[in-house]
Amino acid sequence: MLVLITYDVAVTSSGGAKRLRRVAKECKNYGLRVQYSVFECNVDAAQLELFKNKLINIIDQEQDSIRFYILGNNYKTKVEHYGGKKVIDISDPLIL
Repeated sequence: MLVLITYDVAVTSSGGAKRLRRVAKECKNYGLRVQYSVFECNVDAAQLELFKNKLINIIDQEQDSIRFYILGNNYKTKVEHYGGKKVIDISDPLIL
């Protein structure tokens, strides 16, 4: 299923810059950055729960926030993209 992850980390607070780097690094492990604080992740339900727990344990819930938009498996009709980076379908095979 496709999950859109957005986050806002208070970098002016103590440890904020480190939390921001950790959140971004963890998101890169699961998906593709489409904007600075936005990732598209193609995960199953078990991976999503593990991913959520990792991110929730990184952030300071008093100052930071993370949003998970679960678009499901039929996301191709729900996402439109214009301008900017070339669109990459994360469900396509990856050839190295």
